[in-house]
Amino acid sequence: MSLLSVLLQAGAAAPGAGGLGSYSGILMMVLIFVVFYFFMIRPQTKRQKEIKKQREAMKPGDSVVTSGGIYGKVKDIKETTVIVEIADNVRIKVDKNSVFASAQDAQTEVK
Repeated sequence: MSLLSVLLQAGAAAPGAGGLGSYSGILMMVLIFVVFYFFMIRPQTKRQKEIKKQREAMKPGDSVVTSGGIYGKVKDIKETTVIVEIADNVRIKVDKNSVFASAQDAQTEVK
């Protein structure tokens, strides 16, 4: 039996039991929130902090990959945009938030 089925059975039997029955719904909600926090919210915020730190450390000459999958080298960094050179004398301006990973990081994740 899983923990969830045990708690649901305890909650169904509890209304006639008295004191614990009134708190079982609140206990269930707290338990669900704790599970969501540790398995979904916390890892996502940690990943967002890593991405933000990487964007702040970005400098001209770094190899990057955009969210659209375009590989290139950073040529210039402005306040909200980045100039990326994708081929000889071919430069594109992309939003800083669309640059997620360096090319080296992306290649190691694929392997």
